[in-house]
Parts: sequence; C-alpha cells; structure tokens
Amino acid sequence: MRDSATVSAAVEVDQLVVRHGDLVAVDGVSFRAAAGAVTALLGPNGAGKTSTIDVLEGYRRPDGGQVRVLGLDPVADHAALVRRMGVMLQEGGVGPGVRPPEALALFAALYPDPVDPDTLLERVGLAGRRRTTWRQLSGGERQRLSLALALVGRPDVVFLDEPTAGVDVAGRRIVHELVREQRAAGTAVVLTTHDLAEAEALADRIVIVDHGRVVADATPAELTSAPSAEIRFGSVADLDVAGLATTLGAPVDVVSPGEYRIGAPPDPARVAALTAWLATHDLPLADLRAGRQRLEDVFVRLTEEGDG
Repeated sequence: MRDSATVSAAVEVDQLVVRHGDLVAVDGVSFRAAAGAVTALLGPNGAGKTSTIDVLEGYRRPDGGQVRVLGLDPVADHAALVRRMGVMLQEGGVGPGVRPPEALALFAALYPDPVDPDTLLERVGLAGRRRTTWRQLSGGERQRLSLALALVGRPDVVFLDEPTAGVDVAGRRIVHELVREQRAAGTAVVLTTHDLAEAEALADRIVIVDHGRVVADATPAELTSAPSAEIRFGSVADLDVAGLATTLGAPVDVVSPGEYRIGAPPDPARVAALTAWLATHDLPLADLRAGRQRLEDVFVRLTEEGDG
C-alpha cells in the first residue's frame, strides 16, 4: 500500500543536492509534504534547511535530484506556481515606509481571488497599526504582517520560515491558529522552526535534517513514542554524579547545570534506586523523564549522533 503522504503530496523532494562552492549543503534529501497537513523541517543551524526551502520556492536551482511543488518545477514553472504559493519573507520584501494596509493591498493585487486585506489585517492582530510604517513595527508585528502577506493569495502551499521568531505569547497564539486554519482548508504548510515544542504541537509530520541529510521522517507520535534508553532528571547543580553512578551501576552525565542523564533503560528498579539515593542525601528531584521521550530529546540524540 502506498503511503498516504505520497499519494496526496503537494511537495515532493527526491535526492536533492545543493552545493555552495565546495560545500555540499544538501546531500540527497528526500521527503514529502502532504496537502492539508503541516510538515516541519527541523535541524541545527547549517543543516541544509534554508537551502532546501530556497529550492522549493524556486529561488535557486538544485545541483542534483528533483523537486516538485504542486506537480510543477519551482524554477521552470515559477510564473505558474507563484499564484498558488505563499512565502513568508524573513527580511525585506516591504519598503520601510509602507504601511500594513498598503503592503497587503499591493500583494493582494497579484492574485485572482485574494483574502480581503482589511479582514486579514484584523486577523493577524494589526488592525490598530494601520498607520504604522514597516520601519516602526516591532519585530513580532513584522512577523505577523509577513505571515499575512504569505496568506493573502489563498495559497495551495505555503512556506513559513521561523514564523514565530520574535513574536510574543499573544502573537504566537495568533500564528498557531492561522497555521491550523490553513491545514483545515487543505493547504500544504511547510515550516521551519527552532522551537521544538512548537513543531511538536503543530506538525503532522516532522523531517529532521543534519549535515545535509535526513536523519528522521515521521509523525511526532512516532518520534517520541519509542522507549527511551536513558533516564533524565533534574536536581541541584553540584550533584555527586560519581557516587550516584556507583549506586546505579550506570553512567551519569551532566547535560546542563542541574540536569542529568543516566545512560541506562528506565526500568522500575533503577528509577527507585535513583529516588532513594536522592532522598538519602536530602536532595530534590525535578522533571523526571523516563519512558516516552520529548521531541527535544529525540532531536538532540539524532543530531549528536551525526556529530560523532
């Protein structure tokens, strides 16, 4: 049986290669992004995410492999694709003296059936900033306006690069709601983010890239449901890790001040021994994680393995 994401794929990436001089930024990346789904492309800085998105948006040609967006070549068929594609710009694209209604009206004129600019301006929480120029908007307000510009043309596929970077709590809620609305409308949403909690909350599928290669491609549940081979917990910053390791018969590493990792499966006896040792030494226990993993744990493990 063919995977459903393959059958309804709005974005298809097959063995993509992108080079920057002698550097291979993207080295055989393949994944699919389905219509009516949110696909998160994650990875450390320099992993190849931006280069991949640049190819999908038609801003550069691949050096190898093939990509299709809505069945079209993003470079050769760019003129036909831009009317069906939304792109959230990180920087530029709006003149410093342009006001939000003017920017939305300008972009709306490029599409056959745009969303009403005034309605969209209110939807992203900028109705009260109608007379404010781009230069005067805060970073978070610019992000929300950039999102509105990406959505004004009712796109079939939208690429969102760090959509909540610099956005406050209220603004993040607005962005998340709009992303979910796009998914419900059948739009293929491809986003990049460094906020792993955001990716876990929004994405239907997560693709993790590292050193230009895909190291994971699965649903959030699939990535986090595999039993962990370690125990993580929090306590005081100067814990006697050597003494604890001797008691547990397993290595204990310092992840960060006050956070520790036990290199052994989380069986009940070992968890009990940990809590007993902490109690004996009158030490607190915080944030015990055994069994199901967080996406952050999976991400760190996969990208650390790539560095080994």
